[in-house]
Amino acid sequence: MFAIVDIGGKQYRAEVGRELVVDRMAADEGATVELDAVLVSGDDGLRIEGTSTAAVTATVVEHLRGPKLIVFKFKPKRGFKRKNGFRSALTRLSVDKIS
Repeated sequence: MFAIVDIGGKQYRAEVGRELVVDRMAADEGATVELDAVLVSGDDGLRIEGTSTAAVTATVVEHLRGPKLIVFKFKPKRGFKRKNGFRSALTRLSVDKIS
């Protein structure tokens, strides 16, 4: 059984016992969060959840930061160079239950 959940404008496939790495959430570590399911696969086939009758319960495992990305801007013949780094803020979720 799996569900497609919508978190922060992105969709993820959630299965019981698996972990998801999503954009930073405002919940504390160890807190339980409830996610809205868009699509649910069960024994009776696929169901599209328009009214959010299905919910996915997950636990926040940790907050982490993604890999460092280098942003380099350069304009030739003008002497313009800019080098910046960027690391995205992420949250690791452990899926507990799909109901």
